Amino acid sequence: MTQEDAYTKAFDWVLFARILQYVKPYRLQVGLALLFLLLTTLTAAATPLFFKWAVDGAFVPKEAKPLAERFQLLLWVSLGFLLVRGVNFAATYGQTYLIQWVGQRVLFDLRSALFAKFMRLHPGFYDKNPVGRLMTRITSDVDAINQFITGGLVGVIADFFTLFGLLAFMLALSPKLTLVVLLVVPVLLWVTAWVRQGMRTAYREMRLRLARLNAALQENLSGVETIQLFVKEKEREEKFDRLGQDLLQAWVEIVRWFALFFPLVGFLGDLAVAGLLFYGGGEVVRGVASLGLLVAFVDYTRQLFQPLQDLSDKFNLFQGAMASAERIFGVLDTEEELKDPEDPKPIHRFRGEVEFRDVWLAYTPKGVAPSEGDWVLRGVSFHIRPGEKVALVGATGAGKTSVVSLIARFYDPQRGQVLIDGEDVRAYRQEELRRHIGIVLQDPFLFSGTVLDNLRLFDPSIPEEKVVEVARFLGVHEAILRLPQGYHTPLGERGAGLSTGEKQLLALVRALLMSPDILLILDEATANVDSETEARLQEALYKAMEGRTSILIAHRLSTIRRVDRILVFRKGRLVEEGTHEALLEKGGYYATLYRLQYAD
Repeated sequence: MTQEDAYTKAFDWVLFARILQYVKPYRLQVGLALLFLLLTTLTAAATPLFFKWAVDGAFVPKEAKPLAERFQLLLWVSLGFLLVRGVNFAATYGQTYLIQWVGQRVLFDLRSALFAKFMRLHPGFYDKNPVGRLMTRITSDVDAINQFITGGLVGVIADFFTLFGLLAFMLALSPKLTLVVLLVVPVLLWVTAWVRQGMRTAYREMRLRLARLNAALQENLSGVETIQLFVKEKEREEKFDRLGQDLLQAWVEIVRWFALFFPLVGFLGDLAVAGLLFYGGGEVVRGVASLGLLVAFVDYTRQLFQPLQDLSDKFNLFQGAMASAERIFGVLDTEEELKDPEDPKPIHRFRGEVEFRDVWLAYTPKGVAPSEGDWVLRGVSFHIRPGEKVALVGATGAGKTSVVSLIARFYDPQRGQVLIDGEDVRAYRQEELRRHIGIVLQDPFLFSGTVLDNLRLFDPSIPEEKVVEVARFLGVHEAILRLPQGYHTPLGERGAGLSTGEKQLLALVRALLMSPDILLILDEATANVDSETEARLQEALYKAMEGRTSILIAHRLSTIRRVDRILVFRKGRLVEEGTHEALLEKGGYYATLYRLQYAD
């Protein structure tokens, strides 16, 4: 967290170039926005000239003029002023709209790229990266890039345009008065550098403390049931309050710098106006300069210090954007460890033959050599015939779930091969491979939507009649109809409102709806339903298994007895295999597990 959030570099050309790659498709809109920006600058810089013309030509003309002529001049000056400000309005609108449009398009493209990347990264990536932190990549970090484009980058360009435009007009009118105004600029630059250093430290500390607060919030919300169970609400509240107090202090420090900086810049601007009034006023009194020129210069000075103030403020926006860009591109550059082959083997249907050849697996990052204690599977070899029903048994952590994960290619082994129908699973496209494999999890994930949406996974091409047919086959149809709106009952997040047993029933329908050639059932998917439902479900489940290879992580005796073969795992090794009766008769590790766990 410290390395991630304590980013100190204010600007990085490499990251800036990568951000521009996402702006490049909209270069036409950006170019048009810059044209509008130039027009905005010119019209803003021309505005004080109308004050000069009005004062010198109508209010206090050097030569006496008829009253009617002076009023006519005022009319033309007023109309010219309105015309210029009208053009300024239209140009400002066009520039703002186009830049915000580009910013939103870049935001959309970045979010889409990040989400697509998240969908391609294998489960091991999520084991090492908290979901809460990944969510900030696609929300606040992407939004920081949007602010950088719309406010920071374009804002800096606009400020420079304004500065150069104003200075050009001022120099053209009076180089001496321009020099008087610029005398305070060195002091302003020194003040800006001093405040910037303090604000950089304050912002860095704030981001670090905010990250700690967010991490604590996510942890406490995820574990709220455990906190309430052990009556630890008070302790957690106190700890969260301490983190909140730390964040409050960091924000107060930022506010202190802001409260100092902006009035200070404003005072320096007032100092420049005071010098202008003293020197320029003297020039007017001596008759060297006109009153209109002095009035125009006062307005120019007021406009000049605004972009100088804004440029200083953009520093923190740039630094935040660079930190966010580094984190975003860090995700986008994450190597996808599970890659599809360049020439994948086509899959029409699997016969269902599964084979492990001396498979070793450790959940270590790619390129890191596993140590002796890292291995989850150690030299596992077995062969499952097409259509065979096999149960995997063993103590917790024996490697059963890892076997299933390798078959579905959620991970790749460090050594050995996993084969389906005689081909290494790495020879198939992952999408194609998993389309022919059905998986039922112990704690199935359900999405927000209706029951029907979840059963067919939001695929409208699957007719409702087919869903009902599979549900009837499994004996789940009546249970679904008992829900308030049947198949069209809306579900909350993660299937809120359903029991674990009901979720598992829906997961079974969902898995079989895809007509898989290989069925993988993890951690006794029928373990959380009542006895009557279990009996009906067990019968339907074995009907579904007929004619397809089925691999179960089994705990119940009723399941174990009805499979063709049992594979027994211990500490990552396959230690025994055979039928239930043969393994009991052998009196080995399985018989010990049976006496300890299944005897009742």
